[in-house]
Amino acid sequence: MSENIKVTFEPTGRTVWVLPGTSVLEAACRAGLTIETPCGGAGTCGKCRVRFITGVPAESSAGKGILDAEALAAGWRLACQSVIQAPAVIAIPETSLFADRLQILTESVRIVEISQGEPPHKKLPLTLIEGRENFAVAFDIGTTTLVGELLELPSGRERAVHAGINPQVSFGDDVVSRIGHACSSPAAAKELRETVVGAVNTLIDELCKTAGATRDAIRGLSFSGNTTMQHLLMGLDVSALSQLPFSPSRTASSDVPAAELGFSIAPDGRAYVMPVIGGFVGGDTVAGILSARLDETEGPVVMIDIGTNGEIVLSAGGELYAASAAAGPAFEGARIACGMRAASGAIEKVVFDGKFQANVIGGVEPIGLCGSALVDIVAELLRCGLLDSMGRMHDTCSRACEDLQRRMRADDGGEPEFLLAAGADGRADVVLKQRDIRELQLAAGALRAGVNILLKQAGLKPTDLKQVLIAGGFGSFIRRNNAQRIGLIPTEVSHEYISYVGNVSLHGAKWVLVSTAARERTEQIARNTKHVELSSDMEFQMAFADAMIFPEE
Repeated sequence: MSENIKVTFEPTGRTVWVLPGTSVLEAACRAGLTIETPCGGAGTCGKCRVRFITGVPAESSAGKGILDAEALAAGWRLACQSVIQAPAVIAIPETSLFADRLQILTESVRIVEISQGEPPHKKLPLTLIEGRENFAVAFDIGTTTLVGELLELPSGRERAVHAGINPQVSFGDDVVSRIGHACSSPAAAKELRETVVGAVNTLIDELCKTAGATRDAIRGLSFSGNTTMQHLLMGLDVSALSQLPFSPSRTASSDVPAAELGFSIAPDGRAYVMPVIGGFVGGDTVAGILSARLDETEGPVVMIDIGTNGEIVLSAGGELYAASAAAGPAFEGARIACGMRAASGAIEKVVFDGKFQANVIGGVEPIGLCGSALVDIVAELLRCGLLDSMGRMHDTCSRACEDLQRRMRADDGGEPEFLLAAGADGRADVVLKQRDIRELQLAAGALRAGVNILLKQAGLKPTDLKQVLIAGGFGSFIRRNNAQRIGLIPTEVSHEYISYVGNVSLHGAKWVLVSTAARERTEQIARNTKHVELSSDMEFQMAFADAMIFPEE
C-alpha cells in the first residue's frame, strides 16, 4: 500500500488522507466539499481557486494563465489543476463552493432587508425569536445513509454536519424490501417509521452537541429523500408503491408541526418534507433539480444521482424528464463480498500504474472496499484485459503487468477472485469476487439504461448532451474516466462536459429552510417534471440487458 498524505481543509477543519498525486478537486470531494468546476476541470474558468496555507504545490500552466504572480506567490492555485504531493492545509473560499452556497447566504441577507416592517416569515419560511440564536436542520434521508446539517438562521451558515447509516437497512437494503416489510402489518410499518425518526433525533443531538446549540433553539427541519423514505418518515401508506403504477400516497409537500412527526425541537418548530414527482422519483430529485437549477436551463443536460435508488433527470428544450432506476446498494458497498461503507479502513481508490496502488480511508490497514474503489477496480481490470466486456474474470492477459496477474487467483469454490490486500493480524483477505462484478453490472446497467430511455423520450442521443452532472454523496467520489469505462456515464460525452455537483438533495433541503421562494419553486418543479416510469416502458428491459455489457474501448 502507498503511504497516504494528510490534507486539511479550512475553514471547516475537515481532514482526509489521500494518495500522492491526488487532485485537490478529488481530495475536497472526499472531505464532503464540492468545488465549482463550470469548465469540467479543464482549468479554463478559474472558478475553483483555493489557497494553500502549507504544502504548496508547483504552479500549473493553466494556473499561470489565470492567477497573477502575486496570487501564485501567496499560495493560490486552481483546485482542478493542482495535486497533493505533501501534507497540506488548504483554504477554500465560499466563492469556490458549489450549489449556490453564497447565493443562499446572500438571499438570506436580502430576506432580512426586505422584511423590515413586515412579518419575517413572508420571506423566511420560519419564525425567529429575537435576541437569541436560531437554528434549523436540513436532512437528506437516503436509503442507506442519513445526513443532517445544522444551519444558523437567518444567514444559513453551516454550524455542524453529521452522517450515519439509515438503521432501516436492518429491514432490507433497498426500497422494495422495506415496502414489503411495511405492508406486512401495521406494527411493522410503525417500526420502520420509529426507527428512522429515532435516528433523526439522534443526529439532532449530535449536531447540537457539536455546535453548542440546544434543541429548543431549532426552529425548523427539512427532509429530502426518495418517495419511499419520505413516506415511511411521515407514516404514509406505501402499499400502492408495491405494484404498478407505483402511485405515491402523497405528492405535495408537507409543512407540519415537528412534534407531529415525533421530533423534539422548539415548541412551535416546523417540519417541511419535499414534494415528490411520482412513483419512486421523490423529494431528493426535486431538491436536486432546485439546487442544480435544471428548471432554468435549456440543456440538453442530464443529472445522475448515484445511489441505491438512483435518479436521472434530463433537461432538454425547456422540458424536464425524470426517472428512478433501482441500482441497488452495490455503490454503498452492500452485497459486495468485502464491501463496506466509506469509513476508516475502506479501500476507496485504486490505481493500476505499473503496479497496484490503493488509498485507504484513515491511512490504516484495509479491512474492505467501498463503492468508489469497486468502480476503480473493475475499470482497471477491463483496461488490462483481466475482465472482459461480459463481466467475466480471466486468470491471465498479456496486457496485465506481473503485479496484477499475481493477484488473480481462485477462491475455495474454484471461482476467480482478485486480491486487493492480504489480511493482517488474523483478518481475512480483501478480495473482489466474480459475483461482485455482477452486482456492479446490475447497478451501472440500470442507470445507464435509464439515461438512454430518457434521451430517447426527448429525441436525443448521448452526443447531444452539453453537460452531465454527477450528484449524490457517492457520486462525488468516483473518477470520471473509470465511471465511463464501466458505462455508468455515457462514454460519448467529453470529460470537460462532466461535473460533480455533490449532495444536491441536502443542498436543496437547506435552501428551502432559508427561502420561501425556494419552497414555491419545489412545487412548480414537482408539477412540471415529466415522470418516466421505467418499469412500464416496453423498451427498458432490452436497454437494461444491453447496458449490462461493459462498453468496448
